[in-house]
This record gives sequence, structure tokens and C-alpha cells, in this order.
Amino acid sequence: MGGYGWGSNVLEKDLINAVHTALDGGVNFFDTADTYGLGQSELTLGKALAGRRNEVVIASKFGVHAKKGEKTYYDNSPEWIRSSIEGTLKRLNTDYLDLYQIHYRDEKTPLSEVVETLDELKKKGYIRYYGLSNIHKNDIQEIKNFKGKFVSFQDEYSLACRKNENDMKELSGELELTPLTWGSLGQGILTGKYDKNTVFDSNDRRSREIYVNFHGEKLLKNLEIVESMKKIAADAGHSVASVAIRFILDYIPGSVVLAGIKRPQQALSNLEAFGWQLSSAQIKTLDDISK
Repeated sequence: MGGYGWGSNVLEKDLINAVHTALDGGVNFFDTADTYGLGQSELTLGKALAGRRNEVVIASKFGVHAKKGEKTYYDNSPEWIRSSIEGTLKRLNTDYLDLYQIHYRDEKTPLSEVVETLDELKKKGYIRYYGLSNIHKNDIQEIKNFKGKFVSFQDEYSLACRKNENDMKELSGELELTPLTWGSLGQGILTGKYDKNTVFDSNDRRSREIYVNFHGEKLLKNLEIVESMKKIAADAGHSVASVAIRFILDYIPGSVVLAGIKRPQQALSNLEAFGWQLSSAQIKTLDDISK
């Protein structure tokens, strides 16, 4: 669950209703981070899950030192981890986290110190498990020294972004980590709602060229992928978004797909990924066109 850079028309009541819709539809895993909306995402998710904590798995992240008006930087120090978990638990209105993830590695804190601190939080009952996020080739060797400590990793992955696929296979295979994919809908381009003429508000992060899925040649390539997805969706009788989610579930065994939602209708569209599978021919079509 995000909470920043989504434009000006995002209402808290819609977010809460979207979470309830997802819950009622069978979703039980919710991912957030202390930097999403500078804590607003955790606050909203905490409100949405009030009274239903025992039904869900809650994951959050630490490691980004972000405050309004200050420079943002990565921080994996034990002091920052301890401070971060206190704030996260308070905002989420819970006594513990199921999964606590390193959002980004800094360049100074030894991983041994991070692991020691996370083990300390486990012993205190603040977290149950811990995982990784945005870990790539240069970090993998370091992670291998702590095999068995981490249970999962997150990375950007979708039909619009497959550049991390080899690293993901190594992490999930050799290190036996559960893969969680973020950006699974390509920031929305894989829902089929947008075309080359779409213009976003200036306060929507997708208006910035750094979000390449909506700009230039990358946009045109993505729209080509979406056309193939639309045909599969029509044949299956499901939403285009569900095809994007279904591809990851069928292509990467044991994966957990993270998909952002702002409104109940989006949750319902994503829920259409349940209860069916892509055929091998459909997987090949999507695999070929998205490479």
C-alpha cells in the first residue's frame, strides 16, 4: 500500500474501503513502508485493519531516513532500525510485524549488525521474520553469508520490467527466499486504462520522466504488451490487470504479487487473478513480447 505521488484525488475512505474489499476477497498480505507518504500509508493501513489484525500478514520496511524538508538518505544503523520499528508499530496500531524488510542497503552498516539488531527485535516479539528489498547482484554475495536468516526479498518485476529476473532467480533458488514483486502492474500501465495520449497531473509521480513506463519508446513498447494482454483477458473473461498478476504467479513459482490499490474497484479488478491460470501458450506469448 503506497500513499505518495498518486495525485490529489486519493481519499482515505477510498483507501480503507479498498483494503476491506481486498480482505473480503481473500487477500491476507499487506505491504507498506515507513517512507510511503512519510508514514501516512502505515497510518491508513492501521485504520483499515483495525479489528482484523488476526486475519492478516503485515509487512513493512525500514532503512530510508526521510523527513519533510530534509535530505533523504539510506540508514541501516541499529539506532535507526530500533527507532523505525517503534514508529511503524505505533502507526500501524499493532504490537508486532509479521515481516520487517530492509528497504535499501546503505553503504556503511555491516550486514552482521543489521541481522543482530533484527534478531534482537525478534526476541522482543516486535517482528516475526525479516526480509530484503531491492537487492541486486553486488549485494548477493554478502547475503549468502547469512543464508537462513532472511525469508524473503522484494524487487520490481512485471511484464513491463523484467530486468531483475536473473537476480530474482538466484535469490529465490540458491538462497531459498520467497520472491515478492513490487510494481507488478507497471505503475498502472498494465491495467489497460492508459494510452499514448494520457496526461497525468503534475502531482502524480508518473508525470515525471523517471517513471519510464509512461514515456517515450518504453511507453510504446508497454502498450504493445497491453494489446496482447487485452486479447488474453477477453478470452478468459477477466480484467487486464488480472492477466498481469496471473503472469507473475504462473511464471515465477511461489511468488507473492504486490499490487497497489487506491479504490475498491481496483481491488476487485486485481482479485480477478484468483481461481484460474494462463495456458502455456499464453505464457509464451507474454514472455516473448515482454523481453
